[in-house]
Amino acid sequence: MVEKISFVLEDTKEEVEFYVVEQTRVNNTDYLLVTEDENDEESVAYILKDTSDPSETEAVYEIVEDDNELEAVSKIFSEILDDINIE
Repeated sequence: MVEKISFVLEDTKEEVEFYVVEQTRVNNTDYLLVTEDENDEESVAYILKDTSDPSETEAVYEIVEDDNELEAVSKIFSEILDDINIE
């Protein structure tokens, strides 16, 4: 079962929902691989990075935009999930 989580966009305060496909921790940072539609194999996926302070009660996630970081974390998710192609 894929977990569904809600996020509140900081700039618009709009609530959006994503399905968590997988999660991992790299260099003490948590990453989520999420998608908008759990049943669509062609759905766009995003890699989110936890940028919150460890003392905060709620996590703050941002989309990974750094190309080097995105490539490295994508490779890790690809290894974890053999059957998923991350481009």
